Amino acid sequence: MLKQADIVVTNPPFSLFREYVAQLVKFDKKFLIIGNKNAIHYKEIFSLFKEDKIWVGATPMGTDMLFQTPNAEYVVASKQAGSGYRVVDGKVFARAPSVWFTNLDIKKRHEELILYRNYAPEDYPRYENFDAIDVGKVSDIPEDWNGMMGVPDTFLDKYNPDQFEIVGLGCGDLAKQIGVSKNYRGRTDVAFKVNGVDKCPYSRIIIRRRRK
Repeated sequence: MLKQADIVVTNPPFSLFREYVAQLVKFDKKFLIIGNKNAIHYKEIFSLFKEDKIWVGATPMGTDMLFQTPNAEYVVASKQAGSGYRVVDGKVFARAPSVWFTNLDIKKRHEELILYRNYAPEDYPRYENFDAIDVGKVSDIPEDWNGMMGVPDTFLDKYNPDQFEIVGLGCGDLAKQIGVSKNYRGRTDVAFKVNGVDKCPYSRIIIRRRRK
């Protein structure tokens, strides 16, 4: 069935996400699939992002992905409102930290991110263990900085491969590959100091602007 398909649209088991995507890539299939946001950090998946073989779909990463559930009573009893489920127009919807993964081209992927901030050392701390600056919000990416920078995962739904290059991941084993050394906690996660206090931001993707 897979060999006969032109486009695969599904929500594969999250526990088999790596293997499923590898199979789709092996058979050179176009796809639109639902996956856990944390799958971005899988070595096999992140390498596809770097190689522009996979990207986030049109739905922003910050948008809740809600699912109809046949057992609303169980969801309400076992999950926390807001994080585990939401009530919309009187109906209970299960909430999952998920996002669309695809290799289908979309208009959004070619829209240039408008940059308006200017670099200032006091606004963009440098990492202690890697030659890059930290950018806390995607909207704060400085227009006049051409070096490497760490940005939140939500950058991926605004990523234009003609405007930016994905260098690597700023945490875990993948960070070792781009030269991130151990931080104050003894881990290969990018870290910086603010007023003498060590900080380790949550999950950073290392990028740089493509020179025009």
